[in-house]
Amino acid sequence: MRPVRLTPRLQAIADAVSGETLADIGTDHAYLPAYLLQNGKIARAIAADLRAGPLARAKVTARDAGCADRMNFRLCDGLRGLRREEALALQWDSVFLDGDAPHITVCRAWHTEHNRPVILTDLKTKAAKRTIPIPPQLVECLKAVREQSASDFVIANRDGGPLSDTQWRRVWGYVRTRTVRERTYYRYVNGQKIPHTVTPVLGERATHNNGVVYSIDFEVTPHQLRHTYITNLLLAGVDVKTVQVLAGHEHAKITLDIYAHLTYNQPKDLISKVNQAFANNPK
Repeated sequence: MRPVRLTPRLQAIADAVSGETLADIGTDHAYLPAYLLQNGKIARAIAADLRAGPLARAKVTARDAGCADRMNFRLCDGLRGLRREEALALQWDSVFLDGDAPHITVCRAWHTEHNRPVILTDLKTKAAKRTIPIPPQLVECLKAVREQSASDFVIANRDGGPLSDTQWRRVWGYVRTRTVRERTYYRYVNGQKIPHTVTPVLGERATHNNGVVYSIDFEVTPHQLRHTYITNLLLAGVDVKTVQVLAGHEHAKITLDIYAHLTYNQPKDLISKVNQAFANNPK
């Protein structure tokens, strides 16, 4: 059995954990649940990740730590881009909107302890501390937000502080409300619970709230936004090493493992190479 060692950031989270079961969403290597299981702080854990690669690494960690039989592995998006914890910790002193190269500096991370926000300067990996150029569309949006903001935080609660977990879920709920996903509500008629299904139409306004326009035609998660950003960079021809740095991946191999199909599996780009490989072969 190999002892699991945590970074200061993960150790701070581990010290705040209580209860029998931990759900580690976006688990990556599963260091946190493996450590807690190994040290008897929890009885069981759920390790969830959106991608098969990180989940496979989590299984290796659990096996080496001798706790795989007490950890349940799930391939799903969980709660999950910037990573969510990076976006919620972002402050205006790290947002540079003027000059020839507007950019964001990632140097803080958000997490919660008993629903209270905690802002850390210890990031997920050394590579997570990075500078990200901002496209013009986002620059204009952030400038408008900054003009109205009285907080140090880009995403703040009404008191100007960072969001709690409950507040974050509520904010993201406002985003999901604007998707065209079918949803079911329940109404009570003569004491009976009657289901009522609504199928939103893209571009229309919600009948119960004229301020809500159905403008998102897919089931959106914070992690999908991050994936979209990285995907668009690769499809635009940005080299993998540059994308690795912008995404905050510790190694280019991680970027390649997740996104190689975007750059190396495009038929229109591959056909000339395939034809060339077999050009001298007889019919």
